[in-house]
Amino acid sequence: MSTALQEGKRSISSIIDKEINPFVDKWEEEGQFPAHKVFKTLGQAGFLGVDKPTEYGGMGLDFSYSIAVAEELGSIRCGGIPMAIGVQAGMATPALTRFGSDELKKQFLTPTISGDLVACLGISEAGAGSDVASIKTTAVRKGDEYVINGGKMWTTSGCQADWMCLLANTSEGHPHQNKSLICLPMNLPGIHITKKIDKLGMRSSDTAQIFFEDVRVPSKNLIGEEGMGFTYQMLQFQEERLWGVATVLTPLETIIQETIDYTRQRKAFDQSVLQNQVVHFRLAELATEVELLRSLLYRTIALYVEGNDVTKFASMAKLKAGRLAREVTDSCLQFWGGMGFTSEVLVSRFYSKSLSSGSPLGDGSLDTSAVTQQLREGEATG
Repeated sequence: MSTALQEGKRSISSIIDKEINPFVDKWEEEGQFPAHKVFKTLGQAGFLGVDKPTEYGGMGLDFSYSIAVAEELGSIRCGGIPMAIGVQAGMATPALTRFGSDELKKQFLTPTISGDLVACLGISEAGAGSDVASIKTTAVRKGDEYVINGGKMWTTSGCQADWMCLLANTSEGHPHQNKSLICLPMNLPGIHITKKIDKLGMRSSDTAQIFFEDVRVPSKNLIGEEGMGFTYQMLQFQEERLWGVATVLTPLETIIQETIDYTRQRKAFDQSVLQNQVVHFRLAELATEVELLRSLLYRTIALYVEGNDVTKFASMAKLKAGRLAREVTDSCLQFWGGMGFTSEVLVSRFYSKSLSSGSPLGDGSLDTSAVTQQLREGEATG
C-alpha cells in the first residue's frame, strides 16, 4: 500500500472516529444526519472527489482509490451514511463529470466535491425501480427551458439536497433513447418533497418521495446530449456495484470480530459460548467468505482500472456481497442471545439493514440475471 493511500485511510478514519461515529446513535434515532456538515468535513479533506478531475476540485486519482475510501467508510457504525456519501461522491456526479459542460461542472460538480452542495440522484419512481427504462417523469422542451412533471421515489438525501441529477423522458422515442439527464436545482417552484420515508434500515440517511409540477429549468442544464441519459446512467452501474461491495467488507469483519469477543466472554453451561465447536466453526467459515469476497473485489477493480469490461465480475461481487451480508448478520445474531434483539449492538443494526428492501445491494435477483447473461454471451462467442 502506498504512503499516500495509508495517509488517506488514516485521515478518513480520524474523521469517522471524531465527527461521525460519536453521533450515529442520535442520527439513527432522528432518522437523518446533517449532510451539509458531514459532507463539508469530508469535502475539505478531499474525499468527495477522489477520482474526479483536479480542475474541479478533485484529486484526479483512479477508481481504485475511491474503493479504498469506500472500504474505510465501512467503519461508520451504520449503513445509511456510507450510502449517502456514495450518492454524493459516485452516483450523482459521474455523468456530469464525463459529459457535462464546463459551465455545469463549475456550477454543480465543484461545490459538490467541496461539500458545499448536497446532491441527490433522481432515477427510481414508484413504478420503476430497477427497470430504469420504464420511468414516467417527463421533461418537455419549451423554448430555452424544460418543463418537468412526474415524481421520484427512494431519493437518498432528497430532504436535504441542493440539486438533483434527474433522469426524465425528453421525447416519445424508444425507452433506451428518449431519456436525458438534467441538473435540477431543488429550490425551484413546483418541486414538492412530500414525504420522508420511514425505513426499516438505513435510518440515518433521509429518503424522500418527490413530485414535480410544471418545474421549469434552463435547457443548458442538460448533461451531454439529449436522449443519451439512459446510456449515461448504465455506464456508471459497474462503479456503483463495486462501491456498494466495498462498503460492506469492513462492517462484516467488525460484526464477526465483535461476535467472537462477545461469545468469548459470554458463559453458557460453565464454558464460553465460543468454545462450542458449532460456534467457532461457523465464525471461521464466515470470515473465510468475507476474505474471498475481498479477493473478488480487488481482482475486479484491477481489471476495471486497466480498462476492461467487468460487468460479469461486478455483478458476481454484488450478488455475493448482498447474500453474505444477510448470512453474516443472521448467523452472528443467533450467538448474541437476547442482546442481539436490542439496537445497542452493531449486528442488530446491520441485520435490519440487510433485510431492508431499500438496501443498496438488493436481493441479488438482478445480479444473478446479469451474471447468467454474461455467461451465455461467453458461450455464444466461445
